[in-house]
Amino acid sequence: MMAFFIIVIFCVIAILAFMQLKKFGALAKGNKLERITNSNNYKEGKFQNETFTPDLAEGVTYFQVIKNLIFNKNTRTKPSSKLPSKKTDLHSLTKEEDVFVWFGHSSYFIQTDGKKILVDPVLSGAASPLPNSIKSFSGADIYTVDDIPEIDILFISHDHWDHLDYETIMALKPRIRQIICGLGTGAHFERWGFNKKIVIEEDWNCKIELSGGFEVNTIPARHFSGRGFMRNQSLWLSFILQTPTKKIFIGGNSGYDAHFKKAGDQFGPFDVAILECGQYDLSWKYIHMLPNEVIQAAKDLKAKKIIPVHWAKFKLANHNWDAPITELLSFNEQDQLDILTPMIGEKVLLNEQQRFSKWWEAVD
Repeated sequence: MMAFFIIVIFCVIAILAFMQLKKFGALAKGNKLERITNSNNYKEGKFQNETFTPDLAEGVTYFQVIKNLIFNKNTRTKPSSKLPSKKTDLHSLTKEEDVFVWFGHSSYFIQTDGKKILVDPVLSGAASPLPNSIKSFSGADIYTVDDIPEIDILFISHDHWDHLDYETIMALKPRIRQIICGLGTGAHFERWGFNKKIVIEEDWNCKIELSGGFEVNTIPARHFSGRGFMRNQSLWLSFILQTPTKKIFIGGNSGYDAHFKKAGDQFGPFDVAILECGQYDLSWKYIHMLPNEVIQAAKDLKAKKIIPVHWAKFKLANHNWDAPITELLSFNEQDQLDILTPMIGEKVLLNEQQRFSKWWEAVD
């Protein structure tokens, strides 16, 4: 019995020591913590969604979810062959080009009206603090940090590992001019040695005026946050990016709720809405959208074009790896929204109409 307790104590100490690594970031303190506690969205010691949002659906237990993830027998949750891609040289883009380039999952690059923008970059090959877990699909990692040019604006929607990657961020550090994120997320960047002056942390429903006629509005999302045991100590959000010529919805992660219609009524119509469409499950239907809800969110936003992300790189749910896009397009047969489906790395011309192949159909 004594030996058992010694082993348990050793394991606890090892876990706590592991979680002190820099990649876990930090909790806000001082003035940053005061801003958080004064937020109307911070209650009972943590950030809260606008509406009641349980982590799991009614009647579902964590034991069931973990059991399903571990013992799921679906053989198509990961592609068995390499994903196709078309690598765009981001360094050679002319300033006049307005483009979107997807890196898989929720990481992407935008250049518009002369500014270079990066969103939730994860280029290290994994979406977890644990070595060799949640690794990217074969062919999904065609971009490295060397392929990324100087970045005018880095958007971080929330601090989950599949959206805020320590290795990628640290490698890009000298090339990032401005960071925009939610309250509490700036504490991570502070621990990682970033200049405080370049980090803008905001609550929901704030306006940020930038140079060159750019404006950002932060709006609610329906999700959660956390890189360790303590959850919801930093804020998750979506961004409305208004440029001299465009209005772009940067969705991050969000379950479906009334905030999409509010954003559409207040800020729409949007030229482009970039929305999550993968890693869903009825067991956690409140924090990630189901494919039919993505269609409704796009309609609520009055989006002229939709780019579905949050799929085709990591296995974080038990659906077929290509189910997000096939189900989304199936639900869209009636509405016929303009859904763009580029390969990873393929150049999307924001000022033009394009047709994209159903490239996933060629993947086993």
